[in-house]
Amino acid sequence: MRGVFIDANESLAEIFERQRRSGDPEMRVHLDPDIKPDDWPAILDGAEIGVVDHTALPTEVAKQCKGLKHVVFLGTGARSYMNPEELAELDITVHLIKGYGDTAVAEAAIALMWASARGIAQMDREMRAGNWLRDDGMQLTGKTLGLIGFGGIAAEVARIASGSGMKVIAWNRSPKSHPGVTFVDLDTLLKESHVVSLHLLLNDETRGFLSRDRIAQMRPGVIFVNTARAAIVDEAAMIDALRSGHIRHAGLDVFNTEPLPADHVLTTIPNVTLSAHSAFRTPEASENLIHAAWEHCRRVAKK
Repeated sequence: MRGVFIDANESLAEIFERQRRSGDPEMRVHLDPDIKPDDWPAILDGAEIGVVDHTALPTEVAKQCKGLKHVVFLGTGARSYMNPEELAELDITVHLIKGYGDTAVAEAAIALMWASARGIAQMDREMRAGNWLRDDGMQLTGKTLGLIGFGGIAAEVARIASGSGMKVIAWNRSPKSHPGVTFVDLDTLLKESHVVSLHLLLNDETRGFLSRDRIAQMRPGVIFVNTARAAIVDEAAMIDALRSGHIRHAGLDVFNTEPLPADHVLTTIPNVTLSAHSAFRTPEASENLIHAAWEHCRRVAKK
């Protein structure tokens, strides 16, 4: 069984090669992170396994990938790039990688929360422009952090936030318990949280989950952090809430269009801190990610 890492950047390619073992399936690295979806068939060249970092695989393109049986997606958000159910009808299985960057993403969420609370990015921009901006920040010790969705990342966020003196509450679609975290209904979370951090997977049930009505239920002056997926949020409603001040500040790592266009409205709103879908990007997380990808490849090659 052959495979191709179809859109590797230099960093991931180096890790991928370093973790290769004797007896592994034949895996070729295509060193080009900027390929187009239509390039899949030619790059695979009949290989059964496609390892993919971020390149979309439309179903119509997948039909042209003769021999493809397994897609190993580097992360959990494959649904933003392909339709797993439609691929399954083509006898193509999509494999996800969970947990590899829980700590990395949690630390990024905490960083966005603190940057939002103190307006650090906005002060930095103003000072570079010659302005001495001094606004009151939000002191987070003693404040309530609400986590929407509670998996491995949210558990790490809870650990860090609890250690900094915050009260942590959470809502999850299925019942859960966790030390130091109080689980509440969604209405209570939206009403009581000074900071809301989003940690849901994107699927048909969660698309648009944070609707205009639910944003309106949030505490006035709330800080909102999203390191999950942009499509979970009604973007227009979020923007309106930012402009009105109902959302004091948003720390966003994910967007409906990526890379974020230079003229996108979010780049013009001062009370937003933006990061380039990089919450998961640490050397430690990358090592974990590629290790898990290799394990998927080894497992399916043995079947």
